[in-house]
Amino acid sequence: THISGTDFVRDGDGEFYVLEDNLRCPSGISYVLENRAVLKRILPSMFQTMKVRPVSDYGDHLYRTLKHIAPDGKDDPNIIVLTPGIYNSAYFEHTYLARQMGIEIVEGRDLVVRDQRVFMRTTRGLHPVHVIYRRIDNDFLDPTVFRSASMLGVPGIVGAYRAGKVSLANS
Repeated sequence: THISGTDFVRDGDGEFYVLEDNLRCPSGISYVLENRAVLKRILPSMFQTMKVRPVSDYGDHLYRTLKHIAPDGKDDPNIIVLTPGIYNSAYFEHTYLARQMGIEIVEGRDLVVRDQRVFMRTTRGLHPVHVIYRRIDNDFLDPTVFRSASMLGVPGIVGAYRAGKVSLANS
């Protein structure tokens, strides 16, 4: 698992407990980052006196993780966020993270698989994709492998992954 979302709580005695862990499409970090930025502006002295650890570099860490999982031989991989689209409840997060990392956000219809390689459609033609941070549930990722009626995924993307031509975060 490349990216996980784990919710911790601390009880009255100071013990930590895991409430939930999400390993497929973890969601919620964008709200943590935005809330932290607002609180730092409103209560800057609290962050200094309580020695709160920063989270503002999360986008950099996420980008490095995604770059690390690129197929062999790709020093400067093209990394994208694959979203189900604007009607998804986590779309704000998808766009937020793409912006933080400086990468493209795409929907399934923006991608095409040719010869077991994934390409992004652009106004200048097809552009190769090496790493996909997928924010689509497994069932909808590839209609040739999972749900055949899925309009969200990309036909052939699982074949490209199996051939080692593209990396899928949390595949």
